[in-house]
Amino acid sequence: MANTTPRRPRLVPRDGSDRLTQVRIVGGRRRLLNDVYYSMVQAPWWRLVLAIFVTYVVVNVLFALVYAFTGGIEGARAGSLSDAFYFSVQTMATIGYGAMHPTTHLANVLVTLEAILGLLGFAMATGVLFAKFARPSAQLVFSNVAVVTAREGKRTLMFRVGNERQNHVVEATVKVSLVRDEITLEGERVRRWYELPVVRQTSPVFALTWTVMHVLDADSKLFGATNDTMRADRTEIVVTLVGLDATLSAMIHARHSYTFDEVVFDARFVDIMSLGDEGQRVIDFSRFHDVERLS
Repeated sequence: MANTTPRRPRLVPRDGSDRLTQVRIVGGRRRLLNDVYYSMVQAPWWRLVLAIFVTYVVVNVLFALVYAFTGGIEGARAGSLSDAFYFSVQTMATIGYGAMHPTTHLANVLVTLEAILGLLGFAMATGVLFAKFARPSAQLVFSNVAVVTAREGKRTLMFRVGNERQNHVVEATVKVSLVRDEITLEGERVRRWYELPVVRQTSPVFALTWTVMHVLDADSKLFGATNDTMRADRTEIVVTLVGLDATLSAMIHARHSYTFDEVVFDARFVDIMSLGDEGQRVIDFSRFHDVERLS
């Protein structure tokens, strides 16, 4: 029989980004103009560069139309939109080749306004680009699935985290939370959060890989959980990891989540650690997400 349980949108996107891509807000206040800086820093690189390019071209075209209509540009052909556009570009960028220059009072006023606008625009674009480029980010990879298997004789939920930068993340701290649907005494369905204690919550120097484990004992909110119960409760396991990047001396953070269909029971991760010929540790990230079923 096909599963008819509706899929609940993830609280944390699969790529760990900070945008709620699977949440649509209806009736809220639109604050795009009040949050331009935040929106630009949060936007993907391609969208930010495209927005700057389009804005630059549009502003220069508008000034070119005004220059072509008013005239007063020495060296530009009368009514030539292309000459006016290139003059606008030279003015906004303060290039000033000398082949074209304003000769009338109105043209000088327009050049002054465009120069001020160009200075403000370049200052804001530089600030946004620097803030986005300098923002610290974590190059951490989470296993595609979590597994439930026996560890030291106890039923244990486990997932892996790897540091792809090959540097140290100092005082790395992981927090695992459980979110699921529950029915109150009044019959109302609510979404509730629980913190899941892990075997080791901090790593003084996180440089290789880390297997995070939560024991499913009698005190665990996942005690006795199965694929069916997790699907019925629309269970999602939310993971946050914070630490200090030793290279940048800046705090970094990463997020991930596992939905009920990304928890594999009675399976374990394959071993990816080995020793090289010269005694160094070797990590095989090509098998980082691989699991094997237990018979």
